[in-house]
Amino acid sequence: MDVHDAGEYREADGPPDEQGARPWRMLLTGMALTVEPGLYVRAAEGVPERYWNIGIRIEDDAIVTEAGCELLTREVPVAADEIEVLMRESND
Repeated sequence: MDVHDAGEYREADGPPDEQGARPWRMLLTGMALTVEPGLYVRAAEGVPERYWNIGIRIEDDAIVTEAGCELLTREVPVAADEIEVLMRESND
């Protein structure tokens, strides 16, 4: 599933407000989205070189339901040791 940057987040046909901005899109039942907090490490003094230019993200995919939302990725491992085991198993 890939729901990253699915498009404009404003209504294409909505009337512009006094600043010219169109209304925000409403989340509707059946829409899917990704919540992805991330940490991106740049090369910098005091940062060990082995960590330069890497990104660390934990993503959750969610689908909008009539009652709120359902997280589709709750069973995906997020602890480093669990991810390492999963990666080793997928390479076997």
